[in-house]
Parts: sequence; C-alpha cells; structure tokens
Amino acid sequence: MKFSDWATRVLLISLMLTTLIAALLVGRIQSNQISSHSEIADIITDWSQYPQAELQSANSPEDESPEVLPSPSVTSNQSSGRYETTEAFAKYTPTYEIAAVHPSNYGERYFQDVNGLSLNNQAIVVLHETGDSASSAVNFFQTPHEDDSVQASYHALIKLDGTIIYLVPPDKRAYGAANSVFESPNGVETVTTNPNLASSVNNFAYHVSLETPPDGRGNNFLKSHSGYTQLQYNSLAWLIAQSQVPDYRITTHHAVDRSGQKIDPISFDGNKFLRLLHSYRQISPTYQAQN
Repeated sequence: MKFSDWATRVLLISLMLTTLIAALLVGRIQSNQISSHSEIADIITDWSQYPQAELQSANSPEDESPEVLPSPSVTSNQSSGRYETTEAFAKYTPTYEIAAVHPSNYGERYFQDVNGLSLNNQAIVVLHETGDSASSAVNFFQTPHEDDSVQASYHALIKLDGTIIYLVPPDKRAYGAANSVFESPNGVETVTTNPNLASSVNNFAYHVSLETPPDGRGNNFLKSHSGYTQLQYNSLAWLIAQSQVPDYRITTHHAVDRSGQKIDPISFDGNKFLRLLHSYRQISPTYQAQN
C-alpha cells in the first residue's frame, strides 16, 4: 500500500471518529438542556395556578395598540390541586383592567440565587396597599426607573370599586418588597438575586395591593384609616381563591418587611378576608382523600 493511500485512510478514520465524538457530545448537551428545561417547567407550573386569561401580554409600553386579552372564563370547580372554587366564587364576577408595567419595574423569576444554589420556595401571597390612588400607583409602575432601589410593582391591584387591575404576569417577578423575609413553619425564607441589594421574598411572591382610601393617602406611617371597601375584600378573596397558595402562606407587607418602614396594609381585617376566601374556595375531596 502506498504511503499516500494509507495516510488517506487514517485521515478518513480520524474524521469519522471526530464526527462520532462530536455527535455524542451534542446529544449529551441536548439531554442536559432538556432536563434543565423540564425542571424550569415544573417550577413555572406552580405559578400557572393563578388566573391566566386576564393577564397582560408581554407588550412593550411603547406599543400604541396593546393586545386586548379575552374576558376570563370562570369555572365553579377547580379540582386539580389542594383547593377547588365554589359556587359563590362563580357567582361573583369583578370587573378588571390590564395595565402594562414598564419592563424596568419587573423581571424574570430566578431558579438559582447569587451563589448558584437552586431555589424551590413555594409560592406566597403578599398583601399591600397603594398609599395613594390606584392611578398614581399605575403611573409609577409605567414610568421607567433605572435605579434598582426605586423600581417597584405589584402583580395586581384592587381599586375601591373592586375592579382588579392586572399589572405583572404571575410567572414574572414583581418588585413588591425590598428587604424582606417570610417566616414559615419550615424556617426563614428569603432569596438574594442581586448582590447589591438586600435579600427579599420577591422571587417566590405574588404581590396584590389594595387601593388606599382617600383619608389614608400621602402618609406611609399613618397608623389607621377608614379601611377598605366590601368590594375590595370580595375581589381580593376571589382573586386569591384561584391560587393553590394555602392560608398560612398568605401574608402582609408589614409582616415580611425588614426595613422597619412598611406597615401596610393598614386597617386590614384578616378574619373578614379569610371568611370570604373560604367561601370562594374549599379543600378538594381528592386532596382530602390523598392526605
């Protein structure tokens, strides 16, 4: 065999082996990506339990004709998880609006903290109040803010007349609580996603705010005001009834705050809210049987 023929054969075999190894590596990478995507999908599923039809699309605030989403279809029985909604829930149909929040005021939920540790916190609901009018809060959220310490948003806001304003989709991270911690039966829960900011509950929180009544506006340290309307309580309970968040993981801005400056929602009647919530949702028979 001529040397040139032998060299050609060796080159061809080498190319074949290289191609095979590359194919195996690509397959392994794709497998890892699929596994990673699967884990992410499992986490996002936790947030898909919130109402979806009413939520804003990912339109930029520059869009002159934002997409109008269809009216929500409400069912009287959701039995896929711990809770199912009731007939009372089905009979209550609050009005709603959709207001696009500027992208600087919310972000993606993280699956790892700043140290690379995986995050698997269960969802919580944090209740707030606006401190001023609903329109003032919406205007602030729709204004771009470059300073991380100024950015803020809720997932939803409930006006005095019970209208629900959907602001940030639940699968996104609203900036509702800065320096904050949730004390659960399993211990202290908080997440650091920005090394330059204090840890917070934002990564696993769903933030809902009540519009402050006129006699309580303009002073965040006011100790009391006339309270919230019956329609606000009804809409709040209706909204939260669509989640699978248990009662003990529903909290307030005042309870999670570690800055010592937040005391909202002021004058909130927790017992009244829970009575309404329990009238709008109940433990599903399937969940009871399994537990």
